[in-house]
Amino acid sequence: MKKEDGSGIEKLPEGCVSNAIALTSPLDACRSSAVSTAFRAAADSDLVWDRFLPADTPALLSRALHPVDYSSKRDLFFRLSDSILIDGGKMSMWLERSSGAKCYALSARALSIVWGDTPRYWRWITSQDSRFAEVAELVNVCWLEIHGHIQSKMLTPKTTYAAYLIFKLADWSRGLNHPTQEASVTLGLRSSATAVPLQPRSDDVRGRFNRIRFGLLSARDDGWMEVAMGEFYNEEGEDGEVVMSFMDIKGGHWKKGLIVQGIEIRPKHTKHH
Repeated sequence: MKKEDGSGIEKLPEGCVSNAIALTSPLDACRSSAVSTAFRAAADSDLVWDRFLPADTPALLSRALHPVDYSSKRDLFFRLSDSILIDGGKMSMWLERSSGAKCYALSARALSIVWGDTPRYWRWITSQDSRFAEVAELVNVCWLEIHGHIQSKMLTPKTTYAAYLIFKLADWSRGLNHPTQEASVTLGLRSSATAVPLQPRSDDVRGRFNRIRFGLLSARDDGWMEVAMGEFYNEEGEDGEVVMSFMDIKGGHWKKGLIVQGIEIRPKHTKHH
């Protein structure tokens, strides 16, 4: 019996296969490239990866702190999935590898921190394990108020996002266990809120690990901690400004030792970058 040259699918023009793969996802495209040589050529084509790149990719590249070199649209996608610094290094942006959804991190310098420019209350320091040049260290305040803003049109439509405060606690931190801090995320008329103490009581070490276990606080593998501030659904990106707030303004309790790297905005259930 004469051996067939290949399956019917493999005999299709490469452009047809590329068009079909482009209707899936970056994850599916990577899986398709393992099917056969013909599928690999189609799955790696610029036609496919141009569909997976955000429509505003040229604008994002123009905002990059450093030029982004790439050899193909596929190469560009994976370079962007590793994150780039934009807007003078005050923000970072990356693509979620499985879906291509846009993610952002706002540095502490990109946030609005009440008294942030007053050295007796906050100071700006460097941290080797931060993606940004500076982080904000809380010296001592009784009024803790931090806000972040991002336009919904910068995010991927029809995606549920969550915002996370990225922070550390200095060894000398105090006053962050009570009362609990209040975090919220607002987009248009929709708002979600949560409350969590960043610092356990001195006799509540076990409680600290319980909070981490149940997701209120999470230890990251980059040496930082994160706390979920809230979530929102980005319909078409036309709802205006997403406002993220983190506050402890009740009772006049003094607090210190909070180190803020920034706020991450990424699809819900996506692992930190």
